[in-house]
Amino acid sequence: MTPPHIDDFAGDWLDRGELAHLPSLRNQWGQAHVNDDLTSLSWLAMPPYSGGYHTGVLRVDGRVVRADRLRWAPWGVSREGRSSGVAVTSDTRLGYEQHAVYWRTRLLNHTADPVTVTVEQELHAPIADSPVDWGWLYGTPWSAGHYHDYYATERIRVEVLAWVPRHVHLLATDARWIRLGSPRIPGIQRDEDTAPMLLETELPDHSTSDSGRTRAPSVLGTVRGISGAPGVFELTSPAAEHRLAPVALGPEAVLRLEFRPATDDQTGVVLTHGNHPDSVQLGLTGGRPWLRIAGELVTAGSPLRAGQWHRLEVRITGDGASLSVDGALVAWTEPWWGAQRWTSTVDVDHVVVTDRSSPAVSTYAFATAPDALEVRGGGAVARWVCTVEPGDTVDVGVVLAIASNRSRSVDVAVLAARGFAGAFDAIADRWRSTWTDAFTPGNPSFSGHLPVLEGAPAGLARTYYLGVLLAIYLRNTGVSPIGPVFLTGGPRLGPTTTYFWDQSEWAHTAAMLEPVGTRAWILAALSQPYDRCHSFDTRNLLPVGNHYAANDHALFRTVQAYLAVTGDLDLLTEKAGTSTVLDHLRTLAQRPRAAFGDGVLADFGRDAWELLECVPNYRDAVVSFNAGYAGMLRGLAALLRRLDPSLADEAARADADADELAAAVLRQYAGGGRWNIAHPEGNETIGHVLDFVFVAAELADDLSAPVRAEMVEFVTGHLLDGDWMRALAPDDPIAPRSDRPDHGAAGAFGAWPGATAYGLCRLGRPDLAAALLSRIHASTSGAVWGQAMESVGGGRFRVAERGVANRDSLAGAAATEAILVGLFGLPGGSPVAPDLGIGTLHHVRVQQPSPNPGAPQHVLVQQPSPNPGAPQHVPVQQPSP
Repeated sequence: MTPPHIDDFAGDWLDRGELAHLPSLRNQWGQAHVNDDLTSLSWLAMPPYSGGYHTGVLRVDGRVVRADRLRWAPWGVSREGRSSGVAVTSDTRLGYEQHAVYWRTRLLNHTADPVTVTVEQELHAPIADSPVDWGWLYGTPWSAGHYHDYYATERIRVEVLAWVPRHVHLLATDARWIRLGSPRIPGIQRDEDTAPMLLETELPDHSTSDSGRTRAPSVLGTVRGISGAPGVFELTSPAAEHRLAPVALGPEAVLRLEFRPATDDQTGVVLTHGNHPDSVQLGLTGGRPWLRIAGELVTAGSPLRAGQWHRLEVRITGDGASLSVDGALVAWTEPWWGAQRWTSTVDVDHVVVTDRSSPAVSTYAFATAPDALEVRGGGAVARWVCTVEPGDTVDVGVVLAIASNRSRSVDVAVLAARGFAGAFDAIADRWRSTWTDAFTPGNPSFSGHLPVLEGAPAGLARTYYLGVLLAIYLRNTGVSPIGPVFLTGGPRLGPTTTYFWDQSEWAHTAAMLEPVGTRAWILAALSQPYDRCHSFDTRNLLPVGNHYAANDHALFRTVQAYLAVTGDLDLLTEKAGTSTVLDHLRTLAQRPRAAFGDGVLADFGRDAWELLECVPNYRDAVVSFNAGYAGMLRGLAALLRRLDPSLADEAARADADADELAAAVLRQYAGGGRWNIAHPEGNETIGHVLDFVFVAAELADDLSAPVRAEMVEFVTGHLLDGDWMRALAPDDPIAPRSDRPDHGAAGAFGAWPGATAYGLCRLGRPDLAAALLSRIHASTSGAVWGQAMESVGGGRFRVAERGVANRDSLAGAAATEAILVGLFGLPGGSPVAPDLGIGTLHHVRVQQPSPNPGAPQHVLVQQPSPNPGAPQHVPVQQPSP
């Protein structure tokens, strides 16, 4: 048996207006985001290479061509527009497991007469080579600096269609605190901002410890006359800090102040507008004033004098920012596309762009030689004059190759350009072979394989295979020393990051497809300080972000799923950090109980960031993770009994604790399928999918029939909606304050329809699960699922962009997990409802734990097949730990 062709899962052409979030590009080594024109890319990241700004737009007869329609495929994105009487279609691909980008632009003449047009392709390569700073908010290069600036980059992306590009990255319009003295590390300030994490103007600082971000010192002196902030302020120490009233600095803004230095030749910061990466900042270097804004840094030639008042003025427009001192203009920013950091040279038939601040070298080469090739700023422009006959086409092929030395970059680009057609087609062919390998025993691409689903309803089958495709799409084979990893999301974030929670959403499926990689990931993850981070950088194996309450359950269930699929009990004796995996499981299953109520429930604290981020009341003793701990304790007890009879007492204690905790969870039932959150001040009812998912998964056997029925009714009546669902009931009192499309009432996180379907199976309604899973493929916006799908009305959903949602999200593979584990009962069971007509799985192989952990064995039984000539092998598996 073979799977459907991967080409069947390429998206349809979609009008730009149908898409909230434009498609991504991936190549097993890196990622990028397409923009609204036909060729430019932003958020290009192929570690160790990181790109900033964008790669350049296409102009036809001097005008940027807008992408009116787009089409995604796993190997690339096509964009289509019209200009000067020709249809223009671009196809952009990242070279498979290469540090390279390929563009094919095709001109088609639909008219009855020949059309001659001038085609110009900008050739920017603002790319750096960086061994560090690969967090969720990973570093990108700027004219001055290397750091993540989400909002400034997004402003640049929006500007690609401009007739004359402006310096839009300088134009932040939100009101921000004026800060004097030592500036804060950019990001949401936890001691000042306690609002729900809606991510409208700021992000948390989810960078890695090797990013080098430290607080700069304050200068010493006196400040007065600040625009919009009257008063006199003394800066008396390097740690001095004053926070003044918020001020907005939009286009045409002017910021004035007077400053009197206490000493000569100082270095430090005078003022910062907010605590954002793109903040306006004024300071001194050796006494000379400087202006920093959105990746630009300009410095005056003469120092300020100690003991004298000096008038400093900053002006910000779409044409740049300027610094004046005592009425004289002393410094101003240049365009980002100028030759500030990157320089370019034309070498006969190719362009080489060199980064002054890192070893990165980027080369553009061409399948058809341009009629003209000229340096422009830090990049270049290639120009072709094309005559297109009626009904005919003309193709233009461009290759960008990135390396850490000039000769390598040039050789790769020139060679690929000479054989452009073959190299371009080979990218799609590599994706096709990888797809087939994922379902083939003994394949060369994965250490395992997944079952082929045959005979399922079309919608269910499409969902199953889309979940697999999503996982393969997010696989990265080149980024990590631990081997292949499955990244959490992107492409605007995290080109090396894996979240513990997201990995657990498809844990059985991952262990089937990539058992060797899953084992390596488990050991790396358990070596992280998972009690104070939510994810880790798989490149440098560094922790990222704040703690998540989900971590313990996520890591426990990931290990448990791996053991159930592989039978690899030897993993339990391996060291991860200073503890064995088994001891980690013991730690994960335990949590201190609340000091309020009856003292049985686990208390997850008051910080909403550790739970659902944007739902401000979802904190303290929530039902979801308490149900998770009850399930973990039972799982631990079963595992201990299986490992060693001498651990029976410890197992009995775990079971007793689980029963006590489960009973406490059930006492939190509020009726109508909703649950109470236990706060120190009392209970509060909420209707959130997370409670349904965890209670159904972990405590289904503890629930009475009426409670099961009410839970199902709540989910089907309040959360499920057409092709997707809502995370929070729209009628919940907290819904207006939780307006994010992943965790609130406007939509739902990519994993939760799959997790909900699994819960419905656990509650005895596989029919509803299969129906849900048969619909959700319609919410991919022509590609794969993102972090959040948002409602557009009438039961239709699309991949969301707001709330800094990721275009691609590994968590969506939970849909495949729900089909394999929920509907078919894998790893060792049988279909929960064989009469549903959900099809047959072929090539299923799950390893049964052996009495001798060192000698695992395969035990297969034959299940009745709808086709007697093609028996299906379904493994028998001992009960999961």
